[in-house]
Amino acid sequence: MKIVDRTGFDWDLGGLRRFADPIVFIGRALMSVIFLLDGYGKIFEYRDVAAYMQDYGVSRLLLPLAILTELGGGLSILFGLKTRWAAIALAGYAMLTAALFHYSFADADQAIHFQKNLAMAGGFVILAVFGPGGWSVDAWRGR
Repeated sequence: MKIVDRTGFDWDLGGLRRFADPIVFIGRALMSVIFLLDGYGKIFEYRDVAAYMQDYGVSRLLLPLAILTELGGGLSILFGLKTRWAAIALAGYAMLTAALFHYSFADADQAIHFQKNLAMAGGFVILAVFGPGGWSVDAWRGR
């Protein structure tokens, strides 16, 4: 018979399940912040962002869609409304922006942004699979 030491580093974190709903809410809030701030910033720096997009060969006509995706998706994730759809959309958006704007791995800053976008996409995929938790509009609506 094997004796398990539950006082060491590998003790069971199952007790965190009691706090799953507020923890998932905090996680959603943290995930949404970058999109809300960037979407808001794109409105007030519209010309500069449009020029940046054109420098990378992306039509400036897509900027309103980018703003809508960031603000709408960020708010949806924050409030937990249609969370799975928003998470799928933002995962795709993060991967797309990584591929379009952060592909120059010779530049360490761009490589970091590329990796950050992939990590965010992974987080959104997990959110799409496991859902928004109990502290969400989706849960309150019974979805």
